Formats: sequence, C-alpha cells, structure tokens
Amino acid sequence: MSTANPRPSIADLPRYEAKERRVLGVMIEKGKTTPDYYPMTLAGLITGCNQKSNRDPVVTYDEDDVEDTLVDLRAKHSVIKIEGLGRVPKWKHNLYELWGVSKAEIAVLAELLLRGPQTEGELRARAERMENTLEDQDALHEVLEPLRQRGIVLTLSPPGRKRGVVVCHGFYPEAELEALKAKHSGGGDDDYEAPQAAERAAGIAPPARTELKAEFNELKETVQALTERLAALEGQLAELRRDLGA
Repeated sequence: MSTANPRPSIADLPRYEAKERRVLGVMIEKGKTTPDYYPMTLAGLITGCNQKSNRDPVVTYDEDDVEDTLVDLRAKHSVIKIEGLGRVPKWKHNLYELWGVSKAEIAVLAELLLRGPQTEGELRARAERMENTLEDQDALHEVLEPLRQRGIVLTLSPPGRKRGVVVCHGFYPEAELEALKAKHSGGGDDDYEAPQAAERAAGIAPPARTELKAEFNELKETVQALTERLAALEGQLAELRRDLGA
C-alpha cells in the first residue's frame, strides 16, 4: 500500500524554473479549455507558450527551449510522454496526482503559473474560464485556503490588507520567491487598485461600472476562446507541416 501523502505540502513538491512554469501552465490550460487537442504535441506546446493572450510575460520559446524543459519536467515526475497515439509523441501533465489538487485548485494554479502574482479579484475572473464553480470571491477563498495551508499558494500583500490582496503560487525557486516577497512587503500593491481609483475619480457610478465590466468580461471571454482555438489550429498546422517535411 502506498504511503505517499495525497495532499503534500510545498516542502514535498518540486520547485520550477520560469520555462517549466510556463509549460505546465499551458498544459493545464489547454487540457481544460481545448481538451480535443490534449495531450499536446511539441508544436502545440510551443504555440501555447508563446501565445500573447493570458500570458505574463509574453515569451518566444523555440523548439529546443521547450524540448529541454520537457526533459527537466519529466525528471521531476511532472509530465508524461505518450507514444503510440500517432506519428508524433504527445505530452500531458501529472499534476493532479503529484500535487494532490482538485479541478478548481489546478485552475487557480494554472493562472498563477501563466501570469504570476495577481490580486484575488483578477485571479477569480481569470480562472473562471477554466473552472465555472469559481462564481464569486467566496468560492475562490474556499479553494485558496487549503492551498495556503499547504504552502502552495502564498499571500504577498502585507498582513491585514483587505482590498487588492496579491497572491502567488509557491513553486518558485527560493531566491525568486524571496525577491517577490521583498517587492510586495512594503505595501506597494496599491498599483493593483489603480483602475478602480481612476473610475472613482472619473465619477463612474457603481451600477454603470458593473454593467461595463460585465460587457467587457463577455467580450474578453469571446476573444480568449477564439485565441485558444486559433492556437490549437496553429499547433495542428505546425504538426502537419512537420509530418510532411515542409
């Protein structure tokens, strides 16, 4: 009988470099948003990593970058190579088992991997595209709290802060994590509230702001869906060209 902890703390889990975080985030995202194209080919992963939407920072990884990263992630038992499903090997993550997380938890972690530190409000709105149970902040907090207890999610904002609380994942290498903590320790998270402050200064009433936000979110979700569909098609085209030797 296995003695592995089904809900390990961050101390028992790997730390990931920037390229590893991006590849894992892409795998989680595409597995949820475009399941027909998951597991993923190398070409699809490259396209997903370099995608301009839902990414911070935007990167330009090449084939060697992603191939080397997959080797490193495989050594950390975080991804699995699948052969025999066609002429091109495919890849999937092993994070449900390795991290011991739920569908909602992994959606939240994917957004943190893809975009880095962000406010809880931003995180909920972004993760909802992958997990529709995150309908409000209370639902998000129910997901975040167990992850905080395990050290997998960390709060970067100073203690006692009520609004614009910034969170991150705990998978950063130690030096990178300490730098993030230092950056946010002085209460500099006010920048995250700048849009709301600008709205108040412009005299936009709360009801109007709510309606505008709803319309904006609807448009954003449409653009995201189209972008993800395009990325999947680009991955298929790259795979076809590769098979044909073009």
